[in-house]
Amino acid sequence: MNRHTFGDIVVTSHELATQSGLEILAQGGNAVDAAIAANATLGVVAPETCGIGGDLFVLVHRPGDAQPITLNASGSAGSQVRSDHLTGPTIPNTDPASVTVPGCVRGWEWLASDLGSLPLSHVLAPAIDHAHNGFPASTEMSGSWAARAEQLAPQASAQGLYPDGLPPQPGDMIKRPQLEQTLTKIAAEGAAGFYEGSVASDISRAVGGFITLDDLAGYRPEWVQPIALEVFGHTGWTVPPNSQGYLTLATASIFELCDPPDDPGDPEFVHLMVEAYRAVAARRDDLLSDPHTAAGREELLGEELLADLAGQIDRGRAGMWPSPDPVIGGTTHLSVVDRSGMGVSLIQSNFHGIGSGIGAGTAGFFLHNRGSGFTLTKGHRNELLPGRRPAHTLAPTLWTQAGDLSLILGTRGGHQQPQILAQMAAHLLYLGRSPAEAQDQPRWTTDAFGPRTSSSLAVESDMPAPIIERLRQMGHSVEVTDGSVGGWGPVSAIRVTRSGLRSGAADPRVATASAGVR
Repeated sequence: MNRHTFGDIVVTSHELATQSGLEILAQGGNAVDAAIAANATLGVVAPETCGIGGDLFVLVHRPGDAQPITLNASGSAGSQVRSDHLTGPTIPNTDPASVTVPGCVRGWEWLASDLGSLPLSHVLAPAIDHAHNGFPASTEMSGSWAARAEQLAPQASAQGLYPDGLPPQPGDMIKRPQLEQTLTKIAAEGAAGFYEGSVASDISRAVGGFITLDDLAGYRPEWVQPIALEVFGHTGWTVPPNSQGYLTLATASIFELCDPPDDPGDPEFVHLMVEAYRAVAARRDDLLSDPHTAAGREELLGEELLADLAGQIDRGRAGMWPSPDPVIGGTTHLSVVDRSGMGVSLIQSNFHGIGSGIGAGTAGFFLHNRGSGFTLTKGHRNELLPGRRPAHTLAPTLWTQAGDLSLILGTRGGHQQPQILAQMAAHLLYLGRSPAEAQDQPRWTTDAFGPRTSSSLAVESDMPAPIIERLRQMGHSVEVTDGSVGGWGPVSAIRVTRSGLRSGAADPRVATASAGVR
């Protein structure tokens, strides 16, 4: 169901986070304040997706600004990181070398200081309250903590997450006293309460000193220039590398250059979107890395490049493209627009579900494993080296039209994020569908597409049979899922019309997803 308003609107992956955002807006906060409050609450009630042990990217639209204010709050590898104990080109997800400096908390502080209207201590109050008073475990939380109970339950940071030593059942009341204490410390001391003192010591010890106390105390996010592309009559904005957000814009642009049909029931509509993504994603792993070593804009979104890739697509046959490495992810994206017109696209993550599964001592949270996005291949632009930031799957977007906010759009889904977002952008902006209509459309993803098979797709079960049959005839290997796929969302989207009407809808794939207005 679409939620419409000319006032405040919040869309998140959990109803308690949506409530926290609306609560802060009711107390005089702006969209940035609400986004931080919602994010902090998600880290308490949905730790299988995000938390203060992870990274953060944000795009903020302020009415009248020529472009979104963009924050890269991703952390780098520790100054003492080593890989001589590892073999092969990849870093195991549970190895201390996979943990980079968590950027979330310093990102909150910068956002609150520069763009918020309430003190950070005030904005964190709803999350602290949930940690203290408790909340019911969701079905998704129950499954995630059960799946990794052997690794997580014995650790001190799991206190409260395993009632009576067992994984939580859906509906069990969960309290997180250690995390409450850490959040209270951040509220009182600012980011220094996380990056210095006892919490910082817990983090450094947990990863065997690969990240030092100086690494933590010296960590700073970056305000960066967003990258943009004109697509579907709108300007799409995203975070530049080390984010893979450029893939969403490039996919949508190539799709548009192919002159697609305006009927989503036409198999060619799906085929061209699939091929557009495959064409541009084929080189992702060769281009994406730390901002100082990543490819430049022309190699990512150059007009001639995109036109050339569009020209290589066969309208009637799946092509042969090299495949980037599939990467799963544990992530949350949330969207907020306040009554003043400020809009926030915020994405925050633990990466592989609960991340590395390495707890930060008694601080009540687990550390992400963004460092597993590095390669150990010597000389590669994305090689694990001290001080470098890894290639990142987080890919938030924000869209404007003639300078006015028109759409906030993001999702979880690891490397699949750009695939899902390009599909949603086509439904919302190219076809003009409402958020609820777009959320209801069947989705597809691809994990591997070459070179031995031309194309391998998974499609949700409500994809019409004639489309599936025609895709197979075009050379796509198609697997039909059993129902909708929770991991292909929840997408968070807010559409804004030229009159200022805001509409959003919860993604039906995830039971806790929520859209709220005031």
